[in-house]
Amino acid sequence: MRVIVFGATGMVGQGVLEACLRDDTVTEVLVIGRSPTGRTHPKLREIQRTDFTDFTGLRDQLTGYDACATVLRPGSWSPAT
Repeated sequence: MRVIVFGATGMVGQGVLEACLRDDTVTEVLVIGRSPTGRTHPKLREIQRTDFTDFTGLRDQLTGYDACATVLRPGSWSPAT
């Protein structure tokens, strides 16, 4: 299973990321966020973004995944931050 995680540096997101990395059925984890996780793992791939309003340039990189976990804190994001 290939999984995308938004918000992997937050409190809940760190737990989701850890669970994915430990799960033998998960073969790849793509983290998309403003900050790097600071982790290294053979399953882990990261994309840093500052603009979360347009993912057009990432379309090819986001295809073929089986699940997406969005664990962003409500109200924590705005185009300015």
